[in-house]
Amino acid sequence: MAMFTEKGPGAPESEAGLSIIGTGMRVVGDITADGVVKIEGTVVGTVRAARQVLVGQGGEVEGDVISREAIIGGEVRGSIRAEERIEIQSTSVVHGDVAAKRLLVQEGGEINGVVRMGEAALEEEAGEKVSAARSY
Repeated sequence: MAMFTEKGPGAPESEAGLSIIGTGMRVVGDITADGVVKIEGTVVGTVRAARQVLVGQGGEVEGDVISREAIIGGEVRGSIRAEERIEIQSTSVVHGDVAAKRLLVQEGGEINGVVRMGEAALEEEAGEKVSAARSY
């Protein structure tokens, strides 16, 4: 059985994988993925995923999380921006701003930052970053 395979001409282009940062693993640097990123260890840097970022219970991100959907069960020290939905589970702590169309916060989940929701929230946040960049 081959461990590594190349995409052939018939392979679907939209096939995106799952990337896992396991328990006890520490990654220093930005992560960018086409599919899903699951974090059970620690990431120091920005995490970008086209589909979903999952921060498991005990997982930590020291940086921003940017995705279509984010499910947080651990700790994030940075902002979270999701095009569609953010779920803050009961075991999670977020130290940073949160922006998404939809937000679910389970009882016990913590957000220590500004919360922006709805279509306008994402446009508003993007506009603030552009104006902040121009002021330098």
